Amino acid sequence: MWIRPIPIPIPIAQTLLLSASIVRPLSSRTKARRVSVLSQNESAGAMEVAGSDSDGKEFNNAQEMWREQIGPEGEEQKKTQWYREGVAYWEGVEASVEGVLGGFGCVNEADIKGSEAFLSILLHERFQNGGKSQHLVALDCGSGIGRITKNLLIRYFKEVDLLEPVSHFLDAARESLSLENHIAPDMNKATNFYCIPLQEFTPDAGRYDVIWVQWCIGHLTDDDFVSFFKRAKVGLKPGGFFVLKENIARSGFVLDKEDRSVTRSDLYFKELFHKCGLHLYKMKDQKGLPQELFAVKMYALTTDVPKKVHNTRSKVKANRPGIIK
Repeated sequence: MWIRPIPIPIPIAQTLLLSASIVRPLSSRTKARRVSVLSQNESAGAMEVAGSDSDGKEFNNAQEMWREQIGPEGEEQKKTQWYREGVAYWEGVEASVEGVLGGFGCVNEADIKGSEAFLSILLHERFQNGGKSQHLVALDCGSGIGRITKNLLIRYFKEVDLLEPVSHFLDAARESLSLENHIAPDMNKATNFYCIPLQEFTPDAGRYDVIWVQWCIGHLTDDDFVSFFKRAKVGLKPGGFFVLKENIARSGFVLDKEDRSVTRSDLYFKELFHKCGLHLYKMKDQKGLPQELFAVKMYALTTDVPKKVHNTRSKVKANRPGIIK
């Protein structure tokens, strides 16, 4: 896949979609564009589906948009073209932090800081001693040039595998991370570099403690989103979890016709998580990004039903992860 953009919508008039450099394989660019975002009332338990594309065209629901983009179910030609054009977009982007972040390299520091704070909490809650005494392994999906692996994951995991469909991004990641491996061969390292798109990847069973998916899942259709996570679940060790970090539409969705990606709302995501059979363990907003960008959320997802956590001081239930309904 490709590094997924961190779009940046400004009220209806202009919007920039920027991708997560190094971060995920599905998108890494930023183009000024006009985007009309529909608002609608949210009904309990129903997916918020009305949305628009980067030309301002409005759709009544996601199914209508997907029929236009990839054709009816069973028609693979248009879906193949959807993915081909998405990868082609990123193949024209420079293999640098500025390139993969769509000209917004300035968000790199805030992004890594926010991710590290979230990851640190998760590791201490899920693993004894924060996992420091364990051989933890992570998968960086949509790794791009290895921005997230190099600046974050490799400091917490003994091994990190990178998954990226754009070959020149992955080559840049391999070169950058191999230098670090050479300097400290006995330390944490990047182990495998897979040049494979998300929708075609199946991990080795029970290899990963954490599967990190950032700024790339928007390139997947809804069906492939669900099938990816169902396959990827097999790759988690007992107690392992997913972290999904993505741009969030205010409501419904926003289709970027240029790089073939969809920015979904929080409600849209939660409906898909439910279809994947995943449980929402913890959620947090990313802070410190420019106001003109889309909001960004981090989701920690588990295959097991989260257990109750009690506050021993006040005997009041602490923040209890909720099951997506």
